[in-house]
Amino acid sequence: MKKIAILGSTGSIGTQTLEVVRENGDIEVQGIAAGSNIRLLEKQIREFHPRIAAVWSKEKAGELKACISDTDTKVVSGMDGLLEVSTLGNTEILVTAIVGMIGIRPTIEGIKAGKDIALANKETLVTAGHIIMPLARENRVSILPVDSEHSAIFQSLQGNEQKALHKILLTASGGPFRGKKEEELLEIRVEDALKHPNWAMGQKITIDSSTMVNKGLEVIEAKWLFGVDVDQVQVVVQPQSIIHSMVEYVDGAIMAQLGTPDMKLPIQYALYYPKRRFLPGERIDFWSLGKLDFEKPDMDTFYGLKLAYDAGRKGGTLPTVFNAANELAVRQFLNREIKYLEIVEIIEDCMQAHKNIDNPSLQEILDAEAATYDRINSRR
Repeated sequence: MKKIAILGSTGSIGTQTLEVVRENGDIEVQGIAAGSNIRLLEKQIREFHPRIAAVWSKEKAGELKACISDTDTKVVSGMDGLLEVSTLGNTEILVTAIVGMIGIRPTIEGIKAGKDIALANKETLVTAGHIIMPLARENRVSILPVDSEHSAIFQSLQGNEQKALHKILLTASGGPFRGKKEEELLEIRVEDALKHPNWAMGQKITIDSSTMVNKGLEVIEAKWLFGVDVDQVQVVVQPQSIIHSMVEYVDGAIMAQLGTPDMKLPIQYALYYPKRRFLPGERIDFWSLGKLDFEKPDMDTFYGLKLAYDAGRKGGTLPTVFNAANELAVRQFLNREIKYLEIVEIIEDCMQAHKNIDNPSLQEILDAEAATYDRINSRR
């Protein structure tokens, strides 16, 4: 029986992870952590009986404790609670599905505790990849990508030598505004940006997909996961979201992973790697599909992707600024405080104002995040 803990159990990846657990029946959920969705968290506790549950605020933790007083689940809160879930004894895999840079410290402590990491928190590698990857090698733990594109790359690399990798072809759907120009995006509403054509995801990542900032974050993440230069990662728009990513080898051969847009596939692959399990759901019918389309990304209109390449090339604290500025700007857009095009404008402003620090410590990363937030909030 495999034992896991999940950070972000009430979010999109977390709930789908629990669906995989439910469908397979041979995984024990030892610990879970969530933000503020106490009702759903209570249901998860009653179904999966974890030893420990973490909630961010003390107030919400008290509310949860009262709701589940008839169970044996221990309730903890704050960063200390997240760290307790991350380092829980007996767990083999830590699923990091929590959103944002809050996931860095729990991931680091999980690695130090010898847990394999099923990574769905891309901010961890984007901002601290130079810390995370060496630490994982030192502690002999695996970083198993849950993101669909990085899982596709990971699967396409199986059975081949790393040194034979020539280029990564990172696919993108293009989001809901593919083909549009800047003047057509001036009056975009929150509701428009949340209508992704292929994937059902959380609000933040859906907005990121629409601006193609998400693809930029994935470019930087791929750099660390697969030990390549940023310029070895080429973004290819594949509107049907059937090819999830590809790897080109030195001899010109290209390996691709194809499938329907279903996040449960990469989740299940990470949990059972290197084994494959049956997964219920739709299958590709190539006769009905007919064709696959490919396009070059428009990095003039969606220049958040261009900024990500700049941040990835320069490294240091600049990827942290890129990520942190996007996090807060997206939050402001979702709260209807700024316009859609201001998201990337804010990212660019913060990057231009930042004094980069090479090879930053964790504290310097967190300081860069705080300074970025201060700059954005001072605009008000």
